[in-house]
Amino acid sequence: MIVITGATGNVGRPLVEALVAKGAPVTAVSRGEAGFTAGVAHRRADLALPETLDAAFAGADRLFLLTRDHGIDIAPVLKAAEAAGIGRVVLLSSERAATRPSPETQAYENALTASGFDWTILRPGGFDSNAFLWADPVRKRREITAPFGDVGLPLIDPLDIAEVAAAVLTEDGHDGRAYMLSGPELVSPRGQAAAIGAAIGEPVAFVEQTREEAFEQLLAFWPADVVEGSLDVMGSPNAAEQRISPEVERLLGRPATPFADWARRNAAAFR
Repeated sequence: MIVITGATGNVGRPLVEALVAKGAPVTAVSRGEAGFTAGVAHRRADLALPETLDAAFAGADRLFLLTRDHGIDIAPVLKAAEAAGIGRVVLLSSERAATRPSPETQAYENALTASGFDWTILRPGGFDSNAFLWADPVRKRREITAPFGDVGLPLIDPLDIAEVAAAVLTEDGHDGRAYMLSGPELVSPRGQAAAIGAAIGEPVAFVEQTREEAFEQLLAFWPADVVEGSLDVMGSPNAAEQRISPEVERLLGRPATPFADWARRNAAAFR
């Protein structure tokens, strides 16, 4: 049995579907009620409340661990996993654990690698799906407002992350490995606006923000430390953060998905 935490998110939900397609037994874990494909067990639990995890982890041997809340103490989560008999953990981390190491960005990785689990770490860069933050202004005004308009990053499709996670959860040869994951090309916010415009068949204007304006806006969606770190990468990426990783293609046997393809697949959200 494979337990998927964060199972209702941009990575978790397609990961559940990918594992079902492989015929793997899955327990999907989320804090709230949720519906999943027939045959998928769902358990409500909260990583911040370890007492809720026993039932969620029961009967599992593998765990996909996803949380963006750096305030959660991961040690009790790993203890609950060990008590349940889980032997293998795949952690969705962030590229910043490698490109901008700090106690905050490395805390979960360090806790996992120091444990007795077999482990694999996934370190994706920025998600294509962050563009959903622009859906409302694109629908209402055909406009995108963002900072650092011409800075390109190798953004990644969450479906690619989910497929990589499904592979490492079900295949051998990934223990003790950390994979940097990226998309196939550098894409700037201005380029994203153009791609979304092409996907919906109408021009989308790009308006550049200051960093301060972007910080205030993004606080509505992410914790302050995540916003600060993300803006650092978006505005002043280092060479490692602009590197196009070969890992998606190597692990999946196909090229990573371009942002334009993601935009076409999700065009309805912007119309």
